[in-house]
Amino acid sequence: MNIISKIPGPLLVFLGACSLSFGGMIVKSFEGSTLWQILFWRSFFFIIVILCFLIISYKQKIFSALFKSGVPGLFGGIVLSSGFCGYVFAMYNTTVANTNFIIQTQTIFLAIFGYIFLKEKISKITLASIILAIAGIIMMVGNSLSPGQMVGNIAAFIMPISFAILILVVRKYPDVDMVPLQLVAGIFAMIIGYSMSPTIAISSHDIFLGFLAGFFQLGFGFIFITVGARSTPSAFVGIIMLTEAVLGPLWAWMFVNENPPYIVLIGGSVVIFAVLLQFMSLLFVKKA
Repeated sequence: MNIISKIPGPLLVFLGACSLSFGGMIVKSFEGSTLWQILFWRSFFFIIVILCFLIISYKQKIFSALFKSGVPGLFGGIVLSSGFCGYVFAMYNTTVANTNFIIQTQTIFLAIFGYIFLKEKISKITLASIILAIAGIIMMVGNSLSPGQMVGNIAAFIMPISFAILILVVRKYPDVDMVPLQLVAGIFAMIIGYSMSPTIAISSHDIFLGFLAGFFQLGFGFIFITVGARSTPSAFVGIIMLTEAVLGPLWAWMFVNENPPYIVLIGGSVVIFAVLLQFMSLLFVKKA
């Protein structure tokens, strides 16, 4: 923990985004495992790395930290676990590019939910970014004619929606610790994966991929972002996180030969531009 905390916040967020960007490539590399088996093993190894981090960070106070998160932490963990499920389901059923670009709409959903539940005003720039994001998504999703891929695209929205809800919980209860909340999310996701799988027995090759996905890709990714975001402005965090959307399709193209149609890349670029526009709006409001 002390070593990680000495690394500059923006660099940690960047490393976290890079770690998360390998998710699609890893999920596409599984051989013979169902999506629920992938979810189970990914969550299992994610729980291990989060437990290790909690023990190192909190030592004897680990149970106290879990207890202090209370009902908001439990609810936030359940919401985040649904995002984990949606992520694996989407990566399993649609392209890495579609999933990564759709995930970036989390800032747009946050603005919409903030308006609905926190009565936060939506500026003209934010409204323009929402319209642009919808246009970009229509371009991407409209290209997916097969029913399976369309279901994957729809499932991809669970991740940004769950993240936006999670941020609303944190805003309403600012004292909620995000790390114990991640442990709760991992446990619920593992339970869902176990209950939906007829068996959790998979090949050693796929177990190793589950280890990479849970321990390094997801575990290190979330830890780096959680710690780095503490000393990095929120708008800057969002901009750095766009690295995941850029690198994810790149790794899939390089290592699993996934070539998304040009219309998907164009639509994804429109979504990223819309998100950047939203971040500009946030920066403008802060300066004002």
